[in-house]
Amino acid sequence: MQTPADKEHFLQLIEDNKAIIYKICNSYCPNKADREDLVQEIIYQLWRSGHTLDPDRRFSTWMYRVALNVAISFYRKTSQENTVVSLSGEEENIADHTNNGEQEENLKRLQTFIYALKELERALMILYLESKTYKEISEILGITETNVATRISRIKEKLKQKFLTSNN
Repeated sequence: MQTPADKEHFLQLIEDNKAIIYKICNSYCPNKADREDLVQEIIYQLWRSGHTLDPDRRFSTWMYRVALNVAISFYRKTSQENTVVSLSGEEENIADHTNNGEQEENLKRLQTFIYALKELERALMILYLESKTYKEISEILGITETNVATRISRIKEKLKQKFLTSNN
């Protein structure tokens, strides 16, 4: 980022993709103050890592990778008790559009179960729920597509079992 135009373009890319940052922060931080700190840390690390951006790859893929690495490190440093954290940060909007209380309860349980997963498993599920392809997930997380498919299948089975046992 040599010129002011390059800097402006980079800042605009971050602004255009800021939902990625908030989604990751909401998934890794149980309280507002930590989320705000994590947002700032991710933006700082994106800025510092700008030179590693490959112009032949999608910006959002690179951004996910940096943001998830920062979030996982942050989570490990500030790991606290299990708390339900919204995946989207918009649970009120979901509740407004959901007439079925059971569906709302299932969403909350899913969020709880995902939050309880290990860091890599949580990252996989966040990306999977974002409808990322296995190829995109593999690029973001630095694992093979086969590994992505296998892990997601196992995580889905684990979540299914948690739902079954929590209904009893």
